[in-house]
Amino acid sequence: MFLFIQGITKWVLDNLSYWVIVLFMAIESSFIPFPSEVIVPPAAWLSATPDSDLNIFLVILSATLGAVIGALVNYALALWLGRPIVYAFANSRFGHMCLIDQEKVETAERFFDKHGAVSTFVGRLIPAVRQLISIPAGLARMGLSRFVLFTTLGAGIWNTVLAALGYYCSRIPGLETKEQVVELAGKYSHEIGYALFAIVACIVVFLIYKGLKK
Repeated sequence: MFLFIQGITKWVLDNLSYWVIVLFMAIESSFIPFPSEVIVPPAAWLSATPDSDLNIFLVILSATLGAVIGALVNYALALWLGRPIVYAFANSRFGHMCLIDQEKVETAERFFDKHGAVSTFVGRLIPAVRQLISIPAGLARMGLSRFVLFTTLGAGIWNTVLAALGYYCSRIPGLETKEQVVELAGKYSHEIGYALFAIVACIVVFLIYKGLKK
């Protein structure tokens, strides 16, 4: 399994294009594990090179489109199949191969129950919740338009951060390969994600406080 993922990662890095970004970000946002750090930062780093066909803004747009497509897959499956089948899949051997288990699904459900519909926005910034937050949204039959809106906003912010990190890597002396960019992005992306979540949480609390005060 590890060698297979390693082979896929090498193929992605060797063939980065807009359609590859959309496809693998859709995979990353569905129930199939594939880290976004392998896709967006090296693509943004590549866009900073003079002879690249990639544009950083189109990289972000492609990544966000892929993330929304993948999230819609989870949302639709949860909506149509229901909680018993979702949990049966989480406890199955194939679910475990996809790095999904009952505890992770329960964590996503608790996060959704605690924060409501806005969790599909802020959940996109949290590493442990990002890929699965669309499942409880589907189970709760959240409105499709609201789901797409919040998912797009959250995924857009996260992809912008990853792209900025990759673009910044092009300014670091000694970073000369996409593999090095992936390694650096993987090292700092979780800390950045939790910091973003804290900032967004503070903003939401402040807005709620202002609303109650009025």
